[in-house]
Amino acid sequence: MRYPERQFFGSSGEYIALGKPSEGYWFVKIDGRDWLGPWEAMKRCRREAITALEDVEGWTVLGKITAITNEVPQAEEVKTMPFQWGWVVTPIALHAPGLVTAWYDPGAEKSGLFAGEEGLRAIKEAGYTVKALPADTTPLQVMETFVTAIKEKNKELYLACVDPARYKTGQGYDLVANYHWDLHQMRFREHYVTVTFGEPRIETNKGFDERSKAMDYFLTAEQKDTARQIGGTRVEYAYIDCKAWDENGRQYGSPKEYQLKRVGDGPWMVETYDVPF
Repeated sequence: MRYPERQFFGSSGEYIALGKPSEGYWFVKIDGRDWLGPWEAMKRCRREAITALEDVEGWTVLGKITAITNEVPQAEEVKTMPFQWGWVVTPIALHAPGLVTAWYDPGAEKSGLFAGEEGLRAIKEAGYTVKALPADTTPLQVMETFVTAIKEKNKELYLACVDPARYKTGQGYDLVANYHWDLHQMRFREHYVTVTFGEPRIETNKGFDERSKAMDYFLTAEQKDTARQIGGTRVEYAYIDCKAWDENGRQYGSPKEYQLKRVGDGPWMVETYDVPF
């Protein structure tokens, strides 16, 4: 069965009602892994491979009729439509015409796979222009790698650029790895194609500032060692201005500022992962 999105009249929490009063309804069950598995697989496919899934207006649902039910095919809390009889359909697979098919697989880790998912990683890795983030990378190189990871849909590298403190909780991970990842993907698809950066401005927030000319001039080597011990672990921030450009070479929006952080001699990490370019 295939219905465009405008004919999805809503659900009671257990079903999505498809159809029209004059044609009857199909009630697709959405309260189990039969639906969530393929649906989550479709979302993974959109995030990892086929951005065009954002524009899909209609889906084909492959399923089996398992019951008959009497439901109000309306999503609003206040029901204005009468009860309707319809077939209950348990999903087996979802198909985005011309793009991809995802199906329910109880043996899969997330109960769903999309076509080609098992071989996708190897195909994608072969096309990556940057595969890792060296520990001694400069703030500018981190930002360039961050952008490349987004454009090439390399989520592991994208996460490697972000301060792990931002996604150590489940909610934080969902924000970084899903919500803002999706926003970055959408913006590069719809608004801009490349990003340029200015020179980073580095400031020491805590600890001894090795770059301070005044400290270098007035303090002896012994005094510097004492200052390092008193100051504790050094915390630095780098601020970088970025500009986004569309496919016609026009600047999109106004310049944005990204913030990166480094603790001690560790790597530079992106703090403001959620800022658009």
